[in-house]
Amino acid sequence: MELLAFESLLARNKDWAAQKLHTDPQYFDNLAKDQKPEFLWIGCSDSRVPVEEITQSPPGSIFTHRNIANMVVHTDLNVMSVLQYAVEVLQINHIIVCGHYGCGGVKAALQSQDRGLVNKWIRNIKEVYYKNREELEAISDENLRFDRLVELNVEDQVYNLAETSIVQKAWKMRDFDIHGWVFDFRNGQIKDLNIRIQKSEDLHPIFRYSY
Repeated sequence: MELLAFESLLARNKDWAAQKLHTDPQYFDNLAKDQKPEFLWIGCSDSRVPVEEITQSPPGSIFTHRNIANMVVHTDLNVMSVLQYAVEVLQINHIIVCGHYGCGGVKAALQSQDRGLVNKWIRNIKEVYYKNREELEAISDENLRFDRLVELNVEDQVYNLAETSIVQKAWKMRDFDIHGWVFDFRNGQIKDLNIRIQKSEDLHPIFRYSY
């Protein structure tokens, strides 16, 4: 009898667990211990970007938050809660915002189609476009313009992180970095956008908090 789609997931899980135990009988005992990740990864919900796989990282090394178009919205309690837990409790050393070329959320922001509730989310990306409209509209090739907006959106989210009181308060206690990356489906590689923020002094004074 052919398995239903969800049943095949459960079956593959059993196979995976058996393979792990065969390779390392202590694998799940070690996995059950407290996590000590070095990285917080804020990425897109796109199912084609498996974080641990594309970075060849073991379980427990990357604390992950994903949403449409890897956004950091200050009023989003979900991402803010993840951020606070990562920097205050887990004491991560690096925060990575990783977008990806061909992002559906970014593409939707380039269009005028009414997408219901999603409109409210991608409005933030439209603001990124508007802020950078002179650069973007000077790019005649639509695909290259799309790619560039993906990069600019990542850059904007990196600064959104640095501008939070959560991050700036943590910087007073210890050092950690915020990075901007983009994953490319076309070659499987991650592009470092060379965006790196390490302290409040990297920000415009209007966004700095005093502690």
